[in-house]
Amino acid sequence: MSAPRICQRIGHGGASAVVRGNTLASFDAALEIGVDIVEFDVRAWRGELVLAHTVLHARRGGNVPLREALAHLSARRFGEVGLNVDVKHAGCETALLDGLRHAGLLDRSLISSQVATVLDRVREREPRARVGISVGGRVARLSRRWSDWRAQVLAGLHSRRWDALMAQHRLVDHELLDAVVGRRGLLYAWTVNERAAIDRLRGLGVHGIATADPRLFA
Repeated sequence: MSAPRICQRIGHGGASAVVRGNTLASFDAALEIGVDIVEFDVRAWRGELVLAHTVLHARRGGNVPLREALAHLSARRFGEVGLNVDVKHAGCETALLDGLRHAGLLDRSLISSQVATVLDRVREREPRARVGISVGGRVARLSRRWSDWRAQVLAGLHSRRWDALMAQHRLVDHELLDAVVGRRGLLYAWTVNERAAIDRLRGLGVHGIATADPRLFA
């Protein structure tokens, strides 16, 4: 019998149920609670890359510039923590990669997006980058014009267009996990804020689970 797969603990926005997400304080809280990966959102706003989930969040102001976030996360105390950078739209790829390289964080990062073009551009500019396609709920899938999302995602994993699938947790089942693993991919579930759902996904054997409240992993 093979050993159980280790399920990585991913802090959504850091620990966004504890401290406002996409902030340095939220990253610190996630580290203190205990995570394997810190997830955060990146988008362009007024000529620079900032940490913001939506345009409304960007307009609100007070957003952490990406360069400050990467400098913070490159500190020694975060040395064992990986990064999941969720890119919200095209046009951020070159500046993001430059920032990750400068901070020495490229090898510890998984770059994900619901926009397949973003991942293609990342790979074109940096073949070493690890990328994950993100698939959301029904409305999100319609907005991205997925016709048969499972078949398209699995084909992308098989061709090594991307390395991982970041799936809205209600989409995850044994069949999907087996298909992803069979194509040498990784399957991460997001965003799971109930302990029972975390336990179910751990039991399935997914590679990682994102939650706004990392205390639920205890």
